Amino acid sequence: MNYVEFERALKIFPVFSIKDIRKWYSDFNSRRLVEWQKKSYIVKIRRGYYCFSERERGERFIFFAANKIYSPSYISLQSALTWYNLIPEGVFITSSVTTKNTAGYDTAIGNFEYKHLRPDLFFGYKLVTNSNFTFKIAEPEKVILDYFYLNPINHIEEIEEIRFNEILINEQINLDKLKQYQNIFNSKILDKRIKMFLKVINA
Repeated sequence: MNYVEFERALKIFPVFSIKDIRKWYSDFNSRRLVEWQKKSYIVKIRRGYYCFSERERGERFIFFAANKIYSPSYISLQSALTWYNLIPEGVFITSSVTTKNTAGYDTAIGNFEYKHLRPDLFFGYKLVTNSNFTFKIAEPEKVILDYFYLNPINHIEEIEEIRFNEILINEQINLDKLKQYQNIFNSKILDKRIKMFLKVINA
């Protein structure tokens, strides 16, 4: 098999895995991947996951890649807060939550981090569809809860320092849904943090 044939078959995948390749070529020799990396045809993201070098790598592609290389996961925490413009700062690490172990990957296309959540808390995300792929990202209410559940914030001054966008928070956060989701966490410390958060944003 030559590279042109390979690219023609796999270009439908924004990120492809060894498993994806073997659906098309059951006898594929993985040494070809090493060869094509050296020729800069493909980029290794993490062990077993690749993309084509000429692939445009905007934010939506990076979010898709984050979902793909460590699954199940969805975009949350600082990355989702920035996506919704709820905090002013840009972020340089793509943050996700997962039911698997906490993990991190420094890759050729960016840095990825994954925080563990219990399986019963793996909910409250939506699908965002691009022209040829879809990624999972926390709903606004769920990203707030994920953030305060997984970060040790215990003083109102710490919340003020985050500089949440009060206007967009109040436009995008459904307080009834926030409370409904919050009850599922069944966490007194989260309840305390959310109470402080709501005070800061004057909700």
